[in-house]
Amino acid sequence: MKQAKPGIADGMPALQPFEDMIDMNSLLATRMANLRARMRQTGTDLVVLGPSSHMMWLAALSPHGDERPVLLMVSRDFAGFLMPALNVDSARQHTDLPFFPWADADGPAAALESLLAATGIDRNAPSIVLDETMRADFALLVLDALPGARRRFTGDTVSYLRSRKDEGEYEALKASALLNDRAMAAGFAALREGITELEVAQVIGDFYKANGASTEFCSVCFGANGAFPHHHTGRTRLERGAAVLIDTGGRLGGYLSDMTRVGSFGPAPEGFADLHAILDRAVEAAIAAAVPGARASAVDKAARDVIAQAGYGPNFLHRTGHGMGIDIHEPPYITATSDTVLDEGMVFSIEPGIYLAGRLGLRLEEIVIIRNGAAEVLSEMPRQAVVAG
Repeated sequence: MKQAKPGIADGMPALQPFEDMIDMNSLLATRMANLRARMRQTGTDLVVLGPSSHMMWLAALSPHGDERPVLLMVSRDFAGFLMPALNVDSARQHTDLPFFPWADADGPAAALESLLAATGIDRNAPSIVLDETMRADFALLVLDALPGARRRFTGDTVSYLRSRKDEGEYEALKASALLNDRAMAAGFAALREGITELEVAQVIGDFYKANGASTEFCSVCFGANGAFPHHHTGRTRLERGAAVLIDTGGRLGGYLSDMTRVGSFGPAPEGFADLHAILDRAVEAAIAAAVPGARASAVDKAARDVIAQAGYGPNFLHRTGHGMGIDIHEPPYITATSDTVLDEGMVFSIEPGIYLAGRLGLRLEEIVIIRNGAAEVLSEMPRQAVVAG
């Protein structure tokens, strides 16, 4: 459970691991072919993406155009960019797809019209997919130009494909997870009486930076602050006997990590061990339920039932998990109401928690991938409580 940091100025970080491991052009060609196959299967005429992780995944490009419209349009036999003239020279270094540039003095209307004509779609009543993360004014430009369009978001096209990670993505996520294990250990190793949450977070951030990664988020919670699922790391100082919860994730080569571990500074507070044991059983139950063909809601139920049977059902305040990859939160979402059917390659968190307001809160989190018919945990750090001091 966390909120992602704002994006960097030039869009999403580059997918560097793929450039090291495989032919990037071949990868992008495969993704484009897979998208067009999904478009045929779903009766989609046109996919329209704004600067986003969707665009980065499909084209390894996410130019920062501010309020200037940037769009990638993909039909069943054409793909091209609406591109501000200011971005053209830089963006050309990263893609061979055609540009339809427009200058500030002219506005985007003519270039957009030319791009739509190039897609070759029937403009009377096309079935189009819009990037749900793009700016509303970008989306309205498209809808105004296609007033008869039947529109939906990316759930059965781009998001569908992104939720099924390939082998290269698995390797990138595994590497990020193993680095995160070490970052987490560095955070717990830094615990000492009087240290602040912010200082521990800085230790973790420095570790990421020293090892070629960047901090995506870091929540350090001492004592009763652990009862806030989205605690904002602050100036609370560590005291003996306090519970410690650290939820942290970094970005390594474009792909993320995410993990929560708990411990104490000195003897753990009353009830800590019992809560930890309940949560560990809940994680194990959810992992066992996470198999191809199962619904995401069954994974949520498996974790939630363990906690409810222990008498803490009302203290589990959130969903069991969220998908992860280029984005820290992406499909599939592991909720009580999700009908998503789990499939090979899906990556998501399992993070049950018990929160006792004014006392303490514990959460244990693993990132798993559905692989070879079962849920494989990416981390290699034990879930046992860490006792420091």
